[in-house]
Amino acid sequence: MDIFVSIASFIVAIGILIAIHEYGHYWVAKKVGVKVLRFSIGFGNPIWQKKINGGETEFVLAAIPLGGYVKMLDEREGDVDESELDRAFNRKSLGQRFSVVAAGPAANFILAFILYWLLFVVGISGLKPIVGEVEENSPFMLAGLQTGDEFVSINGKDTPTLEAVRMALIGSIVDQEVIDIEVKQGGTDRRSFQLDLSNTPVDVISENLMQYLGFAPYRPKLPPVVDKVMPDGAGQIAGVRAGDQILMVDGSPMDDWVSWAKYVRSKAEIPMDIIVLRDNVEVNIQIIPKRVETQNSSIGRVGLTPFVPEDFYDNLMAVQHYGAIEALGASLQKTWDMSILTLQMMGKLVIGQASLDNISGPISIAQYAGQTAQIGLLPFISFMAIISISLGVLNLLPVPLLDGGHLMYYTIEFFKGSPLSEEAQLLGQKVGIILLGSLMIIAVFNDIGRVIN
Repeated sequence: MDIFVSIASFIVAIGILIAIHEYGHYWVAKKVGVKVLRFSIGFGNPIWQKKINGGETEFVLAAIPLGGYVKMLDEREGDVDESELDRAFNRKSLGQRFSVVAAGPAANFILAFILYWLLFVVGISGLKPIVGEVEENSPFMLAGLQTGDEFVSINGKDTPTLEAVRMALIGSIVDQEVIDIEVKQGGTDRRSFQLDLSNTPVDVISENLMQYLGFAPYRPKLPPVVDKVMPDGAGQIAGVRAGDQILMVDGSPMDDWVSWAKYVRSKAEIPMDIIVLRDNVEVNIQIIPKRVETQNSSIGRVGLTPFVPEDFYDNLMAVQHYGAIEALGASLQKTWDMSILTLQMMGKLVIGQASLDNISGPISIAQYAGQTAQIGLLPFISFMAIISISLGVLNLLPVPLLDGGHLMYYTIEFFKGSPLSEEAQLLGQKVGIILLGSLMIIAVFNDIGRVIN
């Protein structure tokens, strides 16, 4: 089911993003008088097609949903009737050709702006950025962060949620800067301190960033009450039931679920004597956790899940919300910030300051799509905004075959006074194929590695 959801979510997301991108090209091409022959979402054999505009434009839905294209009338790709020469793309002015090509990435940025505006108007909810634990001698502890602190702002920008804190830290790590942090303790007592991120390796962004910096979010203690008993698990075999409250384990009291879970993990295939409270009666049970192999070690597992009260997280949640007008500025700033961050990360990859392991391919993107779709509509919309920005930035890179490569040619033409020779453009296409092919191989290789791990 997870695989099906991931594939379906991926197709929906990529289909929408490609359609918006190509529609940008199509819309501007029509505005400047270029004849559009085909508008295709996907590659390969058509699975649906329809002609519009009096039959001159063919809309196509193709079998491979990994891209799309808009085919325009062009003398370089075939003979053009003399009566339609003025509608050929290559006959248009430099400014018109530039605008047609740039319209695709621009459409992706506009879509991200609209999606972020929608999210801000509806309200982005998340955990409050309250500090639970600060690791000894970690960057955060050395800077002055304390247990119970709640982040207020980073570099002057409000951080109402844990995700806002994470994104601010990511941007600062990429910029290699010293940041100003404001926190509050007990709701009123505010103080500020600085955290030096100038020597923080960029690769920690793709790992557990908070753990690296020494910060664990506050999590209230969850009572050790069983919600579900997994079939054929050690708990079911021992006779544990839903609703049981774990009181004692091997003679020691058990106050919260996390302590219980940690103890179980350390007892693979080792018998444990527990006392549970069931219908106000204490019941003695012996349970032997099953051994489960992880990447680095063996752990014990009993197949029990905790009971979480409906209002358990209410006091820990915050909502980032704006009015319709105010959200315009917030969404514009968010789109800009994410675009710059994406471009900076690509730059770090090029100069070797970030590992190529950070590159994700279609498999990883499909997994993220499925995960966000299962969480809810708003996380899925946020995912689409991020991917839309990534597509926009990627397509603007000065690499032949991409929109940015064509814009580079047009820029050269502007200063040179004439188009590049066909030989130079053909050489550029070969270089572009090698670069994009290598990038795809690395991305797929990374995806396979993540799946295996």
